[in-house]
Amino acid sequence: MASQPQTRPIAIAPGPPNADDNGDAARPGMPYTCQTCAKRKVKCDKAAPTCSTCRKSRLECIYEAPRPRARKRKLSDEVFERLARYERILRQHGLLELAGDMPGTADDPASQEPISLLWDEPESLKAGKIMSCEGKSKYLYLNSRLWQNLQEHQVQSDSDEEGEEGSPIHTDLSSPSDPLAGAFVGSSHLNLLQYHPTHTEAMLLWETHVENVEPLCKILHIPSTRTMVERVSKEPATASKVDECLLFAIYHFALLSMTDEDCHSKLRQPRAPLLQQYHSAAKQALINASFLKTTEFPVLQALVLFLLASRNHYDWPTYWALTGAAVRVAQRLGVHRDGRKLGLPPFEVEMRRRLFYQLMPLDARASQMAGMGISLLPEAWDAQPPLNVDDDRLWPGMVEMPVEQKGATDMMFCLSRVCLGAFVVKQAKMGNGGTSGAGQFTDLSEAEQVVDRAESEVEEKYIRYCDVVNPLHFLAICMARSGVTAMRLRIRLPKAMGPVAPDTEIREVFQLAVKILDADAAVCGHTGLKKYRWHTEGFFMWGTWDSFVFVLTSLLKRGSIFTSSEVDAVWDKVEAMYRHHDELFESRRALNVALGRLAFKAWEARPPSRTGSVMGEPGFIMSLRLVGDREPTSRVKDKEGSEDISPHEDLNAGLPAGISPDGNLSLSSMFGGTSPASGAGFDVDAADWAFWDQLIQDHDALRAQ
Repeated sequence: MASQPQTRPIAIAPGPPNADDNGDAARPGMPYTCQTCAKRKVKCDKAAPTCSTCRKSRLECIYEAPRPRARKRKLSDEVFERLARYERILRQHGLLELAGDMPGTADDPASQEPISLLWDEPESLKAGKIMSCEGKSKYLYLNSRLWQNLQEHQVQSDSDEEGEEGSPIHTDLSSPSDPLAGAFVGSSHLNLLQYHPTHTEAMLLWETHVENVEPLCKILHIPSTRTMVERVSKEPATASKVDECLLFAIYHFALLSMTDEDCHSKLRQPRAPLLQQYHSAAKQALINASFLKTTEFPVLQALVLFLLASRNHYDWPTYWALTGAAVRVAQRLGVHRDGRKLGLPPFEVEMRRRLFYQLMPLDARASQMAGMGISLLPEAWDAQPPLNVDDDRLWPGMVEMPVEQKGATDMMFCLSRVCLGAFVVKQAKMGNGGTSGAGQFTDLSEAEQVVDRAESEVEEKYIRYCDVVNPLHFLAICMARSGVTAMRLRIRLPKAMGPVAPDTEIREVFQLAVKILDADAAVCGHTGLKKYRWHTEGFFMWGTWDSFVFVLTSLLKRGSIFTSSEVDAVWDKVEAMYRHHDELFESRRALNVALGRLAFKAWEARPPSRTGSVMGEPGFIMSLRLVGDREPTSRVKDKEGSEDISPHEDLNAGLPAGISPDGNLSLSSMFGGTSPASGAGFDVDAADWAFWDQLIQDHDALRAQ
């Protein structure tokens, strides 16, 4: 039998990848398939220079990098706006979660802290909060974490303040505590003839109003109003209720802007009782004119002047109700609609615009300080900003709109505020229709571009024409540039207040805050601005509250990142704040006490290098020690003998003091008299003030001991 031929052994182990039939070493691979295999739709081993498939088939192997995929067409702004609108509608009906509630966003800092120009926190727009205490309840919008604890404290003391003003006014007038209550209860119309000043005194008060008040609000037309004042002051008995209403509002505001020395030298009377008298007379004149149902434009002018002068005379809930009534009266007169579209005469068009851009920011500020947040203007409200014209370019009976002037005018201060404020409102409405999420940006550079445009606009239109020698122009420059800095501060605060914020970020925001404090000190220390003290008193500059708290918190928690010279310079600025703002020493206000405790803790944690002993402490630190020692601890015992806090303690959250018993006022203009935008500006930050919250809690715990 013939032997069988031997067979070759079968390889069991796989050969190396990309090896050819002759056992050659693996060739380098290509990152993509060759063109031949791709067309034949067969597998390619991507070997170079020839793949095994092409080599076996003896085909040409060509490698060519694939063309990049075409980018998707960028959606237009209109599409994004429509998408945002649909998302907003779904959220309103509970059909779409907010970004912060979606899974997977908890670890994303950017999603937790959106960049926004607005002072309302986006997450706070989800819902308000009902605070209850001892059978009382109060709805709080909680628009900013800085104010949440402070507003919660108000519930405990609101009942003690209901129906009360910041300081009672005792005169022979029987008007109720506020004009709104008087209108509701039908207060009798009293004859105010005996309260009219003499012609000489009336003209002096008028000139004071023109010099001290009108440049900052521009509600009246000076030439035509002067004629009315001269006529009525000579024969007060001929005054109509409308004229009388406007006259006493002017007298009251003029006295408010005067110092004690001015009153003694010009009127030969002490300021306090005179201010009380005209305040009550102005209220009664509003009631006499039936201001709630008036159709007289001068009555609305008088009401707004009265509210501007009484910003710190009423508690904030009452004041918010009063500004709300003024807004409704303005709507009744159609002031929210642009008069030119309604076919009104040019003079009326311009005066209505001026009034609108004073009233709406005032109401926005009152709403925020009362804990109800700030809402943007409805879309149907289309009143245009006032023109940049002097009063001599306007007169009753004119038939054509005046040509807007280019350069400095009497409207310079007001219009610079309107410019910045309207810019913020515009961005907010473009962002999301004026509701939750409005005005937010995806990154810092985008937000910076918006701030740059706002800065360029206000500088080009108004600030470039200002003369720093002119006190009013100096005030406008400081206000506008401080407002721009406050915008930059606002978009950086959330990141800077984070637990892992880098030192460079802290220092950058710190310098912005110091810049705002410098602007406040420059305004308060300017001798030429004493006549505007009624406006610059208190925290006038936009962002000053935020800057002051941030500076003190940084010294306390991150003082080591600053050099000794920097710390010394900052404490000089803090001392200037307390020197210029006496209201910060008022211990009956929880906000002032908490801020003082923050300053005192920061001093102990990071004092200036030149201070080595208690004897070297500045006066404001020693005063804060005394204020802390004098905090009210009055207590009442219950039936079982346990102690409790007196229900009459004033835990009202903050807010700038009103008329004191001696007649001196501490008027605050935290929002520049109108909120950052003279169209709507908002000066309360939305940063994560964890330490500030703890500071208030420590203060309450101390009071409860």
